[in-house]
Amino acid sequence: MFSGIVQTTLQIQDIVKKDDFATLIYRFPKEMAEGLKLGASVAQNGVCLTVRTLDENIDGSFQVSFDAIVQTLKLSNLSDLAIGDAVNIERAARFGDEIGGHVVSGHVYGCVEVLAVEQDPLNMQIVFQRPADLKPYLLDKGFVALNGCSLTIAEVTDDTFSVWLIPETRDVTVFGEIKVGDRVNLEIDPSTQAVVDTIKALMASGQLAELITTVKNA
Repeated sequence: MFSGIVQTTLQIQDIVKKDDFATLIYRFPKEMAEGLKLGASVAQNGVCLTVRTLDENIDGSFQVSFDAIVQTLKLSNLSDLAIGDAVNIERAARFGDEIGGHVVSGHVYGCVEVLAVEQDPLNMQIVFQRPADLKPYLLDKGFVALNGCSLTIAEVTDDTFSVWLIPETRDVTVFGEIKVGDRVNLEIDPSTQAVVDTIKALMASGQLAELITTVKNA
């Protein structure tokens, strides 16, 4: 589980690619690697991956690798990455941590394309496509995780949705370098999905009308 509050960005040090498989290698500073163990979960651009290898360098930093399988590469922008690219990093949340964003699983639903970017020294607005299959879950003022960042949807149209970023988010995440045409990982809010899917199921079965009638007559 993650909170959607990106802690830093790290550059890809190396990528080992095979057919439908990739190993991503980073250099974790000592403070970011504190308590990190083999098998631990780390979100990269919002994708939950597992620590495969963990080797300490002479300067106290760690070389850390993660494997991405075919489904992960198919659904996320990790397949677009090259050596030197910056990636949003968040360590898994722990019991007792402050949850400053919203509960994020690290299970990406797919990528959305950046359609427009507008910014000044203090404000930044990004407009994304609103995929038809995810449209019911992308609601005005609803939560969404984009490249692992917990954000509030500012406005929706039939085909688009937009978010606004504060300077802190822009400065500590990959969104500071975002451009039109980029693919961004998207995870919908699970509580929104649960409510929407439950209502859709009730409507399809006819039970919603019965429930409304029961409430009115109560």
